[in-house]
Amino acid sequence: MSAPKKNFFQIEAFKHRVVVDPKYAEKTWKILEHAIHEIYNHNASGLSFEELYRNAYNMVLHKFGEKLYSGLVSTMTAHLKEIAKHIESTQGGLFLEELNRIWAEHNKALQMIRDILMYMDRTFIPSTHKTPVHELGLNLWRDNIIHSSKIHKRLQDTLLELVQHERTGEVINRGLMRNVIQMLMDLGSSVYQEDFEKPFLDVSADFYRLESQQYIECCDCGDYLKKAEKRLIEEIERVSHYLDTKSEPKLTNVVEKEMIESHMHRLVHMENSGLVNMIVNDKYEDLGRMYNLFRRVSTGLALIRDVMTSHIREIGKQLVTDPEKLKDPVDFVQRLLDEKDKHDKIISSAFNNDKTFQNALNSSFEFFINLNPRSPEFISLFVDDKLRKGLKGVTEEDVEIILDKVMMLFRYLQEKDVFEKYYKQHLAKRLLSGKTVSDDAERSLIVKLKTECGYQFTSKLEGMFTDMKTSQDTMQGFHAAAGADLAEGPSLTVQVLTTGSWPTQSVNTCNLPSEILGVCDRFKTYYLGTHTGRRLSWQTNMGTADLKATFGKGQKHELNVSTYQMCILMLFNKADRMSYKEIEQATEIPASDLKRCLQSLACVKGKNVLRKEPMSKDIAEDDAFYFNDKFSSKFYKVKIGTVVAQKESEPEKQETRQRVEEDRKPQIEAAIVRIMKSRRVLDHNNIVAEVTKQLQSRFLPNPVVIKKRIESLIEREFLERDKTDRKLYRYLA
Repeated sequence: MSAPKKNFFQIEAFKHRVVVDPKYAEKTWKILEHAIHEIYNHNASGLSFEELYRNAYNMVLHKFGEKLYSGLVSTMTAHLKEIAKHIESTQGGLFLEELNRIWAEHNKALQMIRDILMYMDRTFIPSTHKTPVHELGLNLWRDNIIHSSKIHKRLQDTLLELVQHERTGEVINRGLMRNVIQMLMDLGSSVYQEDFEKPFLDVSADFYRLESQQYIECCDCGDYLKKAEKRLIEEIERVSHYLDTKSEPKLTNVVEKEMIESHMHRLVHMENSGLVNMIVNDKYEDLGRMYNLFRRVSTGLALIRDVMTSHIREIGKQLVTDPEKLKDPVDFVQRLLDEKDKHDKIISSAFNNDKTFQNALNSSFEFFINLNPRSPEFISLFVDDKLRKGLKGVTEEDVEIILDKVMMLFRYLQEKDVFEKYYKQHLAKRLLSGKTVSDDAERSLIVKLKTECGYQFTSKLEGMFTDMKTSQDTMQGFHAAAGADLAEGPSLTVQVLTTGSWPTQSVNTCNLPSEILGVCDRFKTYYLGTHTGRRLSWQTNMGTADLKATFGKGQKHELNVSTYQMCILMLFNKADRMSYKEIEQATEIPASDLKRCLQSLACVKGKNVLRKEPMSKDIAEDDAFYFNDKFSSKFYKVKIGTVVAQKESEPEKQETRQRVEEDRKPQIEAAIVRIMKSRRVLDHNNIVAEVTKQLQSRFLPNPVVIKKRIESLIEREFLERDKTDRKLYRYLA
């Protein structure tokens, strides 16, 4: 069976050319032109858009696209010229309203025309690189309406005038402004910028230049900043209501330049209301406003920071150099803390916790705290005061806050080793007298110091607590061993202190009363018997005693006194009157300590268990002392403290400084050796720089001292000078 025969079809072009009526294009254009006029005249309801679209489609299809496009241009141009005349003739305030109304109508008409000519828009225009219908309509509006010689300047002036009215407090039609400015934006960013934004910014600069000059002459700093802030907010709102969002940074920049940058130096230094006045009077709101406004200009915050730094350094310098304020160390440190709290609050409340301001504050405090060479001693005395009595009844959280504040001041100290010396002395007195408020607080501060400076800094301080615990165990062993033998004599409690951990001084032991000497010898025998290879020396300057005393009329009291005071009072068991010289000879107490003890026993009202002749506040070597038989007190237990200067005397200060300098020598040498071990060869200047860098967390070593330590190491053959270059040092392995 044969396969079915396939049929093939072929499509061919017409054999004869289609002939178009020569007048077709003209006739069709007339129809479309009429339709465009009708659209502009608001008579579009009677038009058949489908038929009009087909006519435009056919014109393009039959190669009459150019005629259609040029006809559209000429028709729209003619219409817009007529509209321009109408707008030009509009009077007064109706000008913008009429322009806005006709613009809305033009946009509506343009949409209809684009719908009719959609085929031309999609085919003919892209292929000939002509402007699309909608864009063409906008361009023609721009050229014939906006850039019309009689409309252009009038439009610009009207818009700027309305903004001026609003700035002076008048209410304007913001909706109309928004529509007209949106029209300029729709016509292209260049139209908005050139025809409105640029002159608007120029006028704004002139306005704020004049206004800021008026304000600066009649307002104080706080009021001026309020007005500047208000103007800035107004301009930002203005942008949101009817301007291009891209105008905001340009407009705010104008306000910032004219109202802030041009006057910021005068504002900051304004007498009785500037930055310093705000800081002194805690004007957080004004300070916050100044910070927020000045941060908008490039050098604004740097200016505030510099003035604040100068002010803090000045008041700090006054504080640390005022002899009156240095009389009371605790009050001095409290003033420092109050100043720090005050400025911390300003930075957190007004300056947005700005780290650069915090750094400037820290730098300022470090500067002036170290102007007072006694700051380490005073800070230690402040701690001593708080841990003796100042923290009674205070919660643990508050204790931690106070200790953290102390640590903050400690960090500013350049001579941390000097603080350590004083702190060790004061801690020793607290522990030995049992006058510390809280062991937990004591240990908490040591932990903080250890975290800050390392184990080496606090190892001896921790050793002191260990000794106190060990001493308790030792005394239990002593009482158990001595037993009934101790029942009749005076009771003794001994703290055994490890040499090196405690700030003990090599002082001559005073002559103890025979009653005490016996039990002391007994303890010494026990201790040396249980601990071989050790040596005991009594630190009579550090002890305390409880004495039972009977006065006139059989009145009895228990007196809590120092060991020195006890030695003095026990003399009056055998004599009613003794001269200063006799007491000194009998006790062998150092003269300075003896005078302080006698002063506290005879010259302090309510504690005067001795009488002095002649009566005076000071102790002289020709004074005589009597047992005060008439002494009375409403308390059974009477505590008699030793009259001491809270601060060190000048000789004591010199002695402490000397001890500190001696302690620094091995640290400097150790640092030099460490550096030279790793570097092998190094010049003098680099050794000084490296040593300073390593030791600055404890103290700032003096370059002269470093040089002397290098010389000492050369003498002991740890280092040698390079033979070719005498400025170089070489490490000897």
